Amino acid sequence: MNSDSPSAPAPSRRDFVRLSGAALLAGWARTKLGAAATPPPRLNIVWIVADDLGYADLGCYGSEIHTPNLDRLAATGTRFSQAYAFPRCCPSRAALLTGMLPHEAGLGYMVAHEEKPGVNPTAYQG
Repeated sequence: MNSDSPSAPAPSRRDFVRLSGAALLAGWARTKLGAAATPPPRLNIVWIVADDLGYADLGCYGSEIHTPNLDRLAATGTRFSQAYAFPRCCPSRAALLTGMLPHEAGLGYMVAHEEKPGVNPTAYQG
């Protein structure tokens, strides 16, 4: 080295910490602002509810009945392979609408008509 040429002072630890902090802050701000600019894509959900449709009534579940449109939807989406049902539609509908078991939604008893005096709906509590 030539001792006659002027040289810049060596950076101190304080300068290094400041520069590192500024770089980290700039990188963090860029990722936060970039993430806010592009929202995630929204899911497309098609929910099909059908009364009196059995497990094997659709072609995608092995039926001899041809259901090409529903089979195409099933091939590109999610199929349910485990489910439960009730002998009446109201407990199943209550479970779908509330997300609770029918007993939790208040439908854990037999539903009967008033004109049938031999049936006591409150005696059965499932």
